[in-house]
Amino acid sequence: MSSDRQWWLRVPAVFLSPGSVFAALRNEEQEDVDARQEPILALVYLAGIAAVLGTSTAGSLLDDGEYDSLLVAVWAVIAGGIYGLAGYFIIGGALYLGARGLGSLGTYRRARHLLGFAAAPLALSLLFVWPVELAVLGSDVFRTGGSDDGTADLVFDGLELGFALWSAALLLLGVRAVHGWSWWRSLGVMGLVALFLAAFAYLPSVL
Repeated sequence: MSSDRQWWLRVPAVFLSPGSVFAALRNEEQEDVDARQEPILALVYLAGIAAVLGTSTAGSLLDDGEYDSLLVAVWAVIAGGIYGLAGYFIIGGALYLGARGLGSLGTYRRARHLLGFAAAPLALSLLFVWPVELAVLGSDVFRTGGSDDGTADLVFDGLELGFALWSAALLLLGVRAVHGWSWWRSLGVMGLVALFLAAFAYLPSVL
């Protein structure tokens, strides 16, 4: 079986046997690294769209009379791609620095690839949660007020949070599997990642 096919098969496998998928990231041969690029790009892109749809900006797009459903879809695709790639490099950088801080010798590229597969639940939410939410709430999802201000909205918010927490759990598991570390040491990396991201978010207000 080709390396390309193996890595595409690891996309669904990350939900069933995540430890083996993350352990496979230890292989740094160029052929293997190249083979995982497209699956990771797809996961990051889909996760970015899911993430951007959950922002307050998306929730008020149709308040602007210049937007219609088609423009919302175009906005989601473009903004989601930007959002996903920015997160891939920024959060990937924080993950790399956090792991280095606790003794990792891994590369920035491997940290990004780990993050890409950890984002799989977010990508999955775009395919399963958002279609149902749009079917139930309709265009009110992108308006302030309306039918998305009730119990249904809370349910969908809870589902989106659940998928985000699932991704965070996969990231923790991925750190442990890739480095062969204890849970506590892996949790330490997650703590450092949170600190780096908080500092990054705070920096613009200082400057």
